[in-house]
Amino acid sequence: MPTREIHRYGPHRDQWGELFLPDDAGPRAPVRGTVVVIHGGYWRDRWTAELGVPTALDLAAHGWAVWNLEYRRAGNDGAGTNGPGGEGRTGDGGWPATFRDVAMGIDHLANLGTPTGGAVDPRRVVALGHSAGGHLAVWAAGRASQAARTGGETPAVPLVGVVSQAGVLDLSAAHRLRLSDDAAANLMGGPESALPEEYALADPMGRLPTGLPVFAVHSREDAAVPFELSEAYVRAARKAGDPAELHETVGDHFAPITPGREAYETCRELLARLLP
Repeated sequence: MPTREIHRYGPHRDQWGELFLPDDAGPRAPVRGTVVVIHGGYWRDRWTAELGVPTALDLAAHGWAVWNLEYRRAGNDGAGTNGPGGEGRTGDGGWPATFRDVAMGIDHLANLGTPTGGAVDPRRVVALGHSAGGHLAVWAAGRASQAARTGGETPAVPLVGVVSQAGVLDLSAAHRLRLSDDAAANLMGGPESALPEEYALADPMGRLPTGLPVFAVHSREDAAVPFELSEAYVRAARKAGDPAELHETVGDHFAPITPGREAYETCRELLARLLP
């Protein structure tokens, strides 16, 4: 069985990750790289990193180190009462806290190389995100390119690629469609009309090009996140010059995070392309 250990990357109760390492990982049994698993749940705090455990166990059994990341989420109430400042929203996450946590959590891997005997290599890290976690994973893919364009701080752990599992890759469209009781407005603290600059910063569509391979896995049968969101992102990314790919699969919204399902196996095969 893989070894499992909790590490905190900040003082908040939700600023932690669980590191899964393959059996005997170390200099004599090097891992294939590190996969950051970012769970979904439409950014609401009723859903936790527990969603990522089956994936983490499976990937560790296949030779990867896995960082199952928790982060602050917005509350579970609807977005209708939220104003531009987030009035009425419960939970400690949302814009910008959720995004800061994802960045901090990924960068914390730079501190885990020595404690793991080199099993975690911050030069070989990819993100795997489901649903809202797919949005956050692809958003994180743009951190390095965004820093280069704006003169901001370079990530301590830049990703080398992302696999999105039915990701909410077009935040503006998710808001227009009012997906999951307008979860996008709940995340952002208000409508896009009141917060256009914030939405632009939070939307993966607004961070192109990233310069990284982003593989979007999605099914037209998905009733929670429309296939068209992944389709639109990949089309825009390729137009911007990124090596993005759309992989149409089958099954419901949870098929990509269910080991043994075709959609999940596709995701694992794509990870093997990024971290052979």
